[in-house]
Amino acid sequence: MPARLSKFPLEHPQQIRNLIREDKVKGSTAGLAPGYIQCNLLIISARYAEEFFTYCEKNSKVCPIISRSNPGEFVVPDLGDDLDLRTDLGGYCIFERGKAVQEATSIKEIWQDDFVSFAYGCSFSFEYALLKEGVDLAYLRRGQREALYITNIDTTPHGRFAGKIVASMRPFHPTDAIKAIVVTEKYPLVHGAPIHVALPHLIGVDLTKPYETLGPVELAENEIPLFWACGVTPQRALINADLPICITHKSANMLITDILLSDFAEGD
Repeated sequence: MPARLSKFPLEHPQQIRNLIREDKVKGSTAGLAPGYIQCNLLIISARYAEEFFTYCEKNSKVCPIISRSNPGEFVVPDLGDDLDLRTDLGGYCIFERGKAVQEATSIKEIWQDDFVSFAYGCSFSFEYALLKEGVDLAYLRRGQREALYITNIDTTPHGRFAGKIVASMRPFHPTDAIKAIVVTEKYPLVHGAPIHVALPHLIGVDLTKPYETLGPVELAENEIPLFWACGVTPQRALINADLPICITHKSANMLITDILLSDFAEGD
């Protein structure tokens, strides 16, 4: 039986966003809208936007910017029709001075005219491409997702923004691991190829101690771990920067865009 991204029947991004906005679809967006790009979302004051943007440019593997809004702008047509950044994610996390103060399903009430939003690619997006290319995602068939780990690899700092790279780990049989590397390197907007293969201790990772996980993740016999740069990295950089306020998507509750992943494949 082939792995499925999701048992959820929804496929059209706008349909899913509308249901999320109406609070009828909740939780992880993994597997929804296969073939379309899902994005991490970060929202900060315009005062810090240019400095943060430069940090992202210097660390494009972990923060591949797809869209940057104008100050106060929450409707971003280049991401999708009838898309509202204040309501169309299943969950938001609000931080003040680096401390989590609130989770919400809408940020309309706290929206500010100087907010600048950054949308950047998420690795949820490339799993559909892997399946299309015949890569066996055995971990999905086992009902598992990826796990996140803080590595010992530094990002390139800029101004107040710095930190270690957070990586998402997915297990593969060696043959499928090679295929996964070849396929994902075509998609730099959703983190591209892995940053590390096997031997997790070399990047300071203990597989038994994930930073965050979407469920149990294990290496089956003859599987090796592949590590991709993860969008949680710039989240942590923002939190560590001690900004008066910043807003991020809630873990695994991504922004589903109308952008087809295939439109941005490199080398085809």
